[in-house]
Amino acid sequence: MSPPIERTALPTTMRAVLAQKAGGPEVLGTELVTSPTRVGSEVLVRVLAAGVNPVDAKTRAGVGVAAGLPGWPTILGYDFSGVVVESPYRSFGLQPGDEVFGMTAFPHQGGSYAEYVSVPALNVARKPSVLSHTEAAAVPLAALTAWGATVDVAKAHEGQRVLVHAGAGGVGHLAVQFAAYFGADVTTTASAANADWLLSLGAREVIDYTTTRFDDILDDFDVVIDCVGEAKSSTATRSIPVLRQGGLLVSLPGDGIDAIVATAEAAGRRATGYWVIPDASTLSVIARLITSGDVKIAADHVFDLEQAADAHRLVESGHVRGKVVLKISDY
Repeated sequence: MSPPIERTALPTTMRAVLAQKAGGPEVLGTELVTSPTRVGSEVLVRVLAAGVNPVDAKTRAGVGVAAGLPGWPTILGYDFSGVVVESPYRSFGLQPGDEVFGMTAFPHQGGSYAEYVSVPALNVARKPSVLSHTEAAAVPLAALTAWGATVDVAKAHEGQRVLVHAGAGGVGHLAVQFAAYFGADVTTTASAANADWLLSLGAREVIDYTTTRFDDILDDFDVVIDCVGEAKSSTATRSIPVLRQGGLLVSLPGDGIDAIVATAEAAGRRATGYWVIPDASTLSVIARLITSGDVKIAADHVFDLEQAADAHRLVESGHVRGKVVLKISDY
């Protein structure tokens, strides 16, 4: 049995962004709260940056994964980059001082909009050295979602025709790259301003959604990865005829998924939703692709912790290239 680990002296309080109740961005505020205590197999991390995701904003509004929260007020945030403060045991692969990134116990525990977070050991991986902490914080939730939909579910492979909706977004720009990495022929919808960038990431064709209805000009796709959802212009339903017979629609927002599945089946196609699964082993594979230069991360919008409400407003605008990140402290 390993000798007990000497606990690091931590401040008893920390800065965190709390949502006092379900509502608009104005319910977010920075406060001093009690610092977390690491328990059992958890890893205690000093958080230097946290990703801001659409699911954060939806949860703050009382939907998203709000049903999994312990109650209000609550600390939001599901992905982070930082430095290990305490490990479960002395021979654990990540030790104090190691730079890491990962996710909280999604969907039942947020907490990354704070200076410290204690998370399951299986949710944490070593941070790619080529990324800053603000860049790394943009990765976990978006990359694991994109990987799950594109690689695990859609089985991206050479010769496959894949359409990615909202290719310039946090999940979308990674789905484009993962599909292209595994040899798929990738088309994506985005604004004209992002076309050259997406072509550089591996897309073969970019459809300007502001001027062209994709379902008027596209057909015979094997897979559609929908990062937009049914609520916006019926994107999921409109994607079904774009698929070949037997083709697959993966609708990531998941709104109205039962009706979408039924419509797809009636048309001889397939459809499914998808929920991200925190997984350090997959995150480590993604880290290697980032380190090798095969995958690039866009984290162009960085806010201070106290600006969390503004960060949520930007995410909710729906017009963001890559990811939005909160910078919490310096290394």
